[in-house]
Amino acid sequence: MPTYDVNTDWAVRATALGKTFGETVAIDHVDLEIERGCVYGVLGPNGAGKTTTIKVLSTLLAPTRGSAQVFGHDVVAEAAAVRRLISLTGQYASVDDDLSGVQNLVLVGRLLGLAHRDAERRARQVLDAFDLVDAGPRPVREYSGGMRRRLDIAASLVVRPQLLFLDEPTTGLDPRSRSVVWDLVRDLTTLGTTVVLTTQYLEEADRLARRIAVIDRGRVVAEGPP
Repeated sequence: MPTYDVNTDWAVRATALGKTFGETVAIDHVDLEIERGCVYGVLGPNGAGKTTTIKVLSTLLAPTRGSAQVFGHDVVAEAAAVRRLISLTGQYASVDDDLSGVQNLVLVGRLLGLAHRDAERRARQVLDAFDLVDAGPRPVREYSGGMRRRLDIAASLVVRPQLLFLDEPTTGLDPRSRSVVWDLVRDLTTLGTTVVLTTQYLEEADRLARRIAVIDRGRVVAEGPP
C-alpha cells in the first residue's frame, strides 16, 4: 500500500484554487480542508464547478492558480504520488460493454498490479459486496443502468484507495440502488477511506457527509456540517 503523510490530519487541502478555460472561469479561489477518514460532500447546481474541482484535485487538470495537496502531496509537483493514493468514479460509467462484469474488474486489478489470481479473487469479493455476483459472468451491455453504475463504482474499489472521489455517483439510480451505494460509502469510511462526494441531492449529502461545501459559479459560498 502506498504511503502518505502521517503527520497531517488532512486528506485534502486546497488554497485559492482556480481554473480557467480561456475567458471562462470554472473555479475561482476555492479553499477546502477535508479531514482524513470522513465523507465530505460537495453540493451545487450543474455548471457550478464541482466536477472541475474534482478533476484538479485528482490530477486530471492542472490548476491555473492556487495550490492543493492530497495527504501532503502537491497535485501538480507530486501528481504520480497522488494518483497512487486515490481512485475516481466519474459521472458516466467507464466499464467495457463487451466484457463481463468479472472481466472488467479483473482487467482493472491487473492494470493496478495485482497477480491474475489475486485480481480474480478481489473481483468476486467486490461483486459480492455490490450484489452483482449473478450478473458477474454476463456482458455489461446486458446490465441495467443501476447495475452498470454499481459496477463502475466497484471498479474503483478493486484496490482500496486512501481517497475516493465519487462524482455524482447516484444520479439516475433507482431508490434501492441509491441505498446500496450509500451503505457502501459508509462502509468505506469505517475502513479508513476518505470519500469526497459531489452531488446535487441535499438529502444525500445530509445523510452521508460529515461536512459539506456548497459551490456556485466556481466559488465556495458555504461550508460546514450538514
